[in-house]
Amino acid sequence: MNIYDVSHKAGVSIATVSRVLNGNPNVSPKTRQKVLDVMQELGYTPNVFARGLGLNTMKTIGILCLDSSDPFLANAVYYLEQNLRKYGYDIILCCTGYDLKNKQKYLDLLLSKRVDAVILVGSSFLEPQRKDNTYLFQAAASVPVIIINGYINHPNIYCALCDDAQAVFDATTKLIENGRTNILYLYHSKSYSGQQKLSGYKEAILSAGLKLDENLMLLCKNDMHQTKEAITEAAANGVKFDAVIAAEDLLAVGAIKYAKQAGLKIPKDLAVIGYNNSLLSSCCEPELTTIDNHIETISITAVNTLMRVFSGNDVPNRTTISNDLVERGTTDFAKNEI
Repeated sequence: MNIYDVSHKAGVSIATVSRVLNGNPNVSPKTRQKVLDVMQELGYTPNVFARGLGLNTMKTIGILCLDSSDPFLANAVYYLEQNLRKYGYDIILCCTGYDLKNKQKYLDLLLSKRVDAVILVGSSFLEPQRKDNTYLFQAAASVPVIIINGYINHPNIYCALCDDAQAVFDATTKLIENGRTNILYLYHSKSYSGQQKLSGYKEAILSAGLKLDENLMLLCKNDMHQTKEAITEAAANGVKFDAVIAAEDLLAVGAIKYAKQAGLKIPKDLAVIGYNNSLLSSCCEPELTTIDNHIETISITAVNTLMRVFSGNDVPNRTTISNDLVERGTTDFAKNEI
């Protein structure tokens, strides 16, 4: 028995049930009594979710991260921890890897620690088959679940993300307007975020009246050196390209390494755009033009959303953050706009 059962039986939202549990005055006496009657009928006792509303709270948030060595994920964890601390919450961090069974195991572990909520960092926690996300739905019946940079529609799951599709669409379109007509797209993940980025690339190509070429969509290992070799092999097989847009900065650096090896001038012969505006983008030469998806803003938004849920407010299940293209030395947009 959980808060979702109470909300369903009473015909009210989870937020309304949480207001009743929290003693929030913004509930009509009639609705309050209906919820209390259903709780008594079902034999419901406020559980870990109620503690997250301020009733004997553990003041602890569980965070699941796939790989703490990934710069994007590590930054998200940092910003989440910093902002949760401002509200007096500690964190328990678990690094799960990509195996579904391990994700399930570590989520169960966090719930056993009686955390007040769970934050999932990265869209790779969302499985392609909805049935494989059952473990998330079960967790959401007990505590709020926040997803960073992914989206799924389910009660008590809240998502904070960048519009990845629009970001890649805009960057690809800008390359086309700059005269680049053979744009190589590099990606390594088929996660929700990865699929959104790829769809943005495809839409930009088609919107410009260009032909989609499967040979220009290159699935790589998440390694700059292996990416360089994959691009080298594609070029040797006759794939022609005058620009590269990558789903991660790491892959874009691999493209820069390829250009150096092939004797190509950047950006004259080959323009390159990365994604994430990570530290890598300013460590390479020339410095990398990249899409800034504002992970700090996404993380702050996620924490603010969670605090509003704890307060019993109605909260949208998806909040989308805009992006910016940070122009550096691997593109020459400014030169061509003069």
